[in-house]
Amino acid sequence: MAANSQFDSESPVRPAGKRVLLMGTCLCDAFYDDVAKATVEVLEHLGVDVGFPENQTCCGQPAFNSGDWNASRKVARHCAAVFGGDLPVVVPSGSCAAMNFHGNLLQFEEHPDAAVDSLARRTWEVMDFLANGLGMTKWPGSFEKPTRIAFHRSCHSRGTKSGEATLELLRSIGNAEVIPFGQDEQCCGFGGTFSVTFPHISGRMGSLKLDHLLDAKPDILVSGDMSCLMHLTGLARTQGRPVEHLHAIQVLRNTLPIKA
Repeated sequence: MAANSQFDSESPVRPAGKRVLLMGTCLCDAFYDDVAKATVEVLEHLGVDVGFPENQTCCGQPAFNSGDWNASRKVARHCAAVFGGDLPVVVPSGSCAAMNFHGNLLQFEEHPDAAVDSLARRTWEVMDFLANGLGMTKWPGSFEKPTRIAFHRSCHSRGTKSGEATLELLRSIGNAEVIPFGQDEQCCGFGGTFSVTFPHISGRMGSLKLDHLLDAKPDILVSGDMSCLMHLTGLARTQGRPVEHLHAIQVLRNTLPIKA
């Protein structure tokens, strides 16, 4: 198991000199570029120097979830090489972070890869990094008016400190209320390639999740995983019941005081 703050039983690798590397993820690249931008803006606001290796690609999770371990192993090893060194690697995605944590699952026992193991130990999901890496317990920002937030905890962040870190920071925002809703711990139905292999089951799971979310009448749906947001809001649009949504890091960036 990776030795980082994601797991209570392990000692975290603390930030080295407040410099980190950002893993942008495929979803940031293709759909949610503002999440990557918000991550940089929040980290820089807190005095963290952010590096961005330009030859980064994918963490290898899509191939892994599809059972193509050989292809996934190649991608994961490239990822580990790109993010080599000893700096913390910050990821605005619980799903991609989890893939890094467990990259050792891809290795043959007779051919261990030290770079993959190192990346696992140095990877942080961004909200966990803020709360447990930098020690943030209160966010110095506020909404302009009372705002009801429905927080979706992604499956890939379960068993980690990311969910509680996100909730702690969201609840500390001025004028923010994190509201309860029915079956809040249920999966949204996306599950990566599960949504492609079993689209009807995936869609029904997402629709049920939406039913409970929208019954609570939130102003914003917030998650730490872009894949969950993409799935839920895509269903919401096609069903004629759209909901405003933001990644948690966008909420932090958007509520910062504007400098004169």
